[in-house]
Amino acid sequence: MYFDNQSRIVEQSLLEDIGSGDITTQSLIDESLKGKAKIYFKEDGILSGIEIAQLVFQTLDDEILFKSFFQDGDKINSKQIIAEINGKISTILKGERTALNFLQRMCGIATLTNQFVEIIKNYPAKITDTRKTVPQLRLFDKLAVKHGRGINHRFGLDDMVLIKDNHIAICGSVSNAIEKCVKYLSKINLKLKIEVEVKSISEVYEALKYKNEIDRIMLDNFSISEMEKAVEIISNQVEVEASGNVSLENVNEIANTKVDFISIGKLTHSVKAIDISLEIDV
Repeated sequence: MYFDNQSRIVEQSLLEDIGSGDITTQSLIDESLKGKAKIYFKEDGILSGIEIAQLVFQTLDDEILFKSFFQDGDKINSKQIIAEINGKISTILKGERTALNFLQRMCGIATLTNQFVEIIKNYPAKITDTRKTVPQLRLFDKLAVKHGRGINHRFGLDDMVLIKDNHIAICGSVSNAIEKCVKYLSKINLKLKIEVEVKSISEVYEALKYKNEIDRIMLDNFSISEMEKAVEIISNQVEVEASGNVSLENVNEIANTKVDFISIGKLTHSVKAIDISLEIDV
């Protein structure tokens, strides 16, 4: 199923780009002409998406030979060649942009994730992503986070309970929200992790009354001093996640509060792509 989803995304992306045909290539390049191409980094970064790039070209033509010199998660220096492609030039040209789009975005996510991970490597806290991903690209976005040595938060709305501020506002209180949730899961006989978002120390105390029912408390936009106090209050009774306004400049300070997880939306919602090029040698 996982591979099928990758194939579906690649096929839809190729259809979006190629449409009824690559008119430029058809008008200029003999269909039988063969050659090779190289893909290389133009800046330092973490590799992510090399298998997706291979899938792009081999979806177009299963006779394409794709040789990668590195694995996802490897650190790549500027000007290093990461892969070589042999086959029909027309196929390489058709797949070039789609493959590079995936590679550049995924490498950008992996690289930023790895920067955060490296900064807090002396702390037990884990860097995790969010659901702030491009629609239809969540599978690849979250895969890139893992290649950067981060971990994935819930993939979608169905694999974990996360009681957020809007849920709490509608239910009237943290207590009401937790109780309704626990009752519903019991009714439908479903076992899922439960996380509760809190916005104040008083809500931390309220959520902790249900320490046997919940698994994690998310500290939303807490100051460093508030985080320290919350972690002390929670005292390992449940997991603690810090969220909101996390940056490369303050992540070390956040990790120092001894939270278990630090979730960062910018890993996937505002990606800076890594500069990667493909050159053809006829």
